[in-house]
Formats: sequence, C-alpha cells, structure tokens
Amino acid sequence: QVQLTESGGGAVQAGGSLRLSCAASRRTFDMAWFRQEPGKEREFVAAIGWGAGDTYYADSVKDRFTISRPSAESTVYLQMNLLKPEDTAVYYCAAESAPHSNMRHSENWRSWGQGTQVTVSS
Repeated sequence: QVQLTESGGGAVQAGGSLRLSCAASRRTFDMAWFRQEPGKEREFVAAIGWGAGDTYYADSVKDRFTISRPSAESTVYLQMNLLKPEDTAVYYCAAESAPHSNMRHSENWRSWGQGTQVTVSS
C-alpha cells in the first residue's frame, strides 16, 4: 500500500499553466495521473515508469502536459501548459499498476490519492 497526496490544483484562465505534485510514501515502479469530471468515467492523462524516459500521454494532452519524476525522489509532477476549459476536472494520482496490464485503464491501478481540483475558465 502506497499513500499518495496531490497538491497544486486551482483555477486558471485558458492558456495558463499549473503544476500538480503527487507525494508518495515510497518510490514505486510506476505512477500516473487520471482525471474525472462529474458523471464521467475516470480518464487517463499520463504515466511514467521506473526509467525517466518511460512516459505515456493521452492524445488529448500530448504536447501540452509533461509528467516527470526526478531520480531518487518519490514525488511525481504533472506540468500542464496551454490549459483548455475541457481540462477542467478532479485530477488523481495513481501508483502500482497491475503487472502486464493496460496502464491507461483506471481499474488496473492499486493506489490512489484524494484528488485535486483543476478549473480552467474561458
């Protein structure tokens, strides 16, 4: 079991930037960010593996968001640039994907943070 704590959410105008942080109680093999709007399914945003170059992004955020995890740290970051109103959601940090599973599916992750709200206005 890994405890995850997100921070950095807030309100921003379209075109602005935010950086989310997720502090983990210990370093894990992989970590990810998901987001969820009211009444909708939890949606994959980005993931990072053990190696710094192992990153994955949803098509909707590619070239705008960057996931990172400095070496020897247990915190993962999500830098969000050129934010759009459709990025508005509660953003969740996840850790410990199931072996050989599709990490883009929320049900395959074992540990979750409490979520942080991101609101992007026009």
